[in-house]
Amino acid sequence: MTSENQTRVTEFLFSMFPHLHEGGLLFFILLLLIYGFIITGNLMIFIVTQLDVALHTPMYFFIRVLSFLEIWYTTATIPKMLSCLVSEQKTISLAGCLLQMYFFHSLGITEGCVLTAMAIDRYIAICNPLHYPTIMTSKLCIHLTAGSCLCGFLLVLPEIAWIGTLPFCGSNQIQQIFCDFTPVLSLACTDTSLVVIVDAIHAVEILASFLVIALSYLQIIVVILQMPSAEGRHKAFSTCAAHLAVFLLFFGSVAVMYLRFSATYSVFWDTAIAVTFVILAPFLNPIIYSLRNKDMKDAIGRLLGYQKRAGGIER
Repeated sequence: MTSENQTRVTEFLFSMFPHLHEGGLLFFILLLLIYGFIITGNLMIFIVTQLDVALHTPMYFFIRVLSFLEIWYTTATIPKMLSCLVSEQKTISLAGCLLQMYFFHSLGITEGCVLTAMAIDRYIAICNPLHYPTIMTSKLCIHLTAGSCLCGFLLVLPEIAWIGTLPFCGSNQIQQIFCDFTPVLSLACTDTSLVVIVDAIHAVEILASFLVIALSYLQIIVVILQMPSAEGRHKAFSTCAAHLAVFLLFFGSVAVMYLRFSATYSVFWDTAIAVTFVILAPFLNPIIYSLRNKDMKDAIGRLLGYQKRAGGIER
């Protein structure tokens, strides 16, 4: 029995996914449609903001970056979920689990940094409009994006490297829909109290981004309310409302999941929260940034109209 308990775990089993005869096929079809929409919607936003000269502004540059990141953020987890829903082997190797955690969290942190940069951009555009063109240059936008990527991909690396050195033995069942820190660390057969320090670092990072964004939008709302023109107020509010919706959805679910410290949730609530920021938030982002955005809808119309005219000329 002791020998069995000390057997090293080389792969993990996702125990949350139902089998095909238990409704797995229905969940597979639904998730496949959602994933297809996420990829298509974000690709459309990326292409339109790249091709339409009218959208070559700092705000749409960051939206384009966010759409690109969102494609890879969802690709880090959803394809494996789809595989688990239709396969009898609902497993992932230790190396695959570490890679999934690394890319998922790296891309998530990078997105959080880009959302912070977007909030700063909107703050300067509305609160300091005269100096906006000289402050928010394309060079600064590229530097902010590069800094966001460096922060995202370097910050998580030490934690992933540490987890990779831990021994895993006994149970290999992950009670979550993807590889995440807490479910994986709970399976380690050694002391993992060091994770408290890592949690504190993540908490500081999440709270810092949250405070910068919250203070920026608070100041923005104050300035908007002081605008004499009702049309100007409406336009400013409609632009910022989309950003606020994405910010609240993303940071709200992330904060509930990762700022709990010693608090514990049931498996159901853990899964529900994970679905919110892994699937629901990426699903809603293309809708918020395209269908709820007049400039984006106009740009899509111009692009489709140009293609139709080009097709008519060729015929």
